Amino acid sequence: MNQFGHNFRLAIWGESHGHQIGISLDGVPAGIPLSEEDFAEDLARRRSGAPGTTPRREPDVPQIVSGVYGGYTTGAPLTIEFANTNT
Repeated sequence: MNQFGHNFRLAIWGESHGHQIGISLDGVPAGIPLSEEDFAEDLARRRSGAPGTTPRREPDVPQIVSGVYGGYTTGAPLTIEFANTNT
């Protein structure tokens, strides 16, 4: 796991050939509207097929597993996972 930051901490975990990869963010304030769809535009830029991208075909669907309730951040650590479907 790689960790960065002091006030706003970021941890990236997992491996490209494992079952999943993810990110955990600590220090995210409560009350920010957030959903999986908010990541769609950024994830579309890394889709396979373009020069410099992976040849694997994966949907890159984020799953928010903690830190969001009712569409808003809670102030708890935010964790987002991505399943590796083509390892």
